[in-house]
Amino acid sequence: MEFSRTQIGIATAVAALLLLGFFSSLIWLDHQGPVLGKSDERDPLSQVPDSISLNPLRDRTSERVAAAYLNGIRSGHCQEQLATWAKDYRKRYAQLICDSEAKHPLVSWKLVDWEDDPPLRMLRYRGKRRETPSAAGTYKELFSVTLENKDGTWEVTKYEAMY
Repeated sequence: MEFSRTQIGIATAVAALLLLGFFSSLIWLDHQGPVLGKSDERDPLSQVPDSISLNPLRDRTSERVAAAYLNGIRSGHCQEQLATWAKDYRKRYAQLICDSEAKHPLVSWKLVDWEDDPPLRMLRYRGKRRETPSAAGTYKELFSVTLENKDGTWEVTKYEAMY
C-alpha cells in the first residue's frame, strides 16, 4: 500500500505535535514543586489531606533519607539511628522513641503529606504498626519525619509519632 505525500506530511506533523506536547509537559513538570496538588477534603482530626499529588520528577533524596531512617528503626537499629540525639537535649526523647518503637513496631508506611519550609521539610506518613511485637493485629496511625537540608545533604532532625 502506497502513501501519498499528503498522508506522510500529516502523519509527520501529528507525530511532531505529539512529541512537542510530551516534551512541553516534561519541561512544565520539571519547573513545578514536589507537590502538584492536595485535596481540599481533609481528615477532621489531623488536618491531613485525603489525597496528595506528587510530582513524578521531584528530587527524592529527602524521601530516601527518611526511608532509610524508618527502615533502621523498623529493623531494630533505633539506638544507632538516634545516636546523635543521645548527645544533646533529645536524649530522653530518643529513649522514649526506641522503647515505643520496640513495643509497637512499624510494619509499613505511605507518604500522605509534604510540607516545605526551607531548610526544613516535614514528611507525614500513614503507618501500620503491630499492637505488640508478637501480635498479629495491627493499627494505623500518622507520624512525621522532619528533615533539615544542611549544605545539600538531608538530615533527620525530628520524629513524631503517637503510639
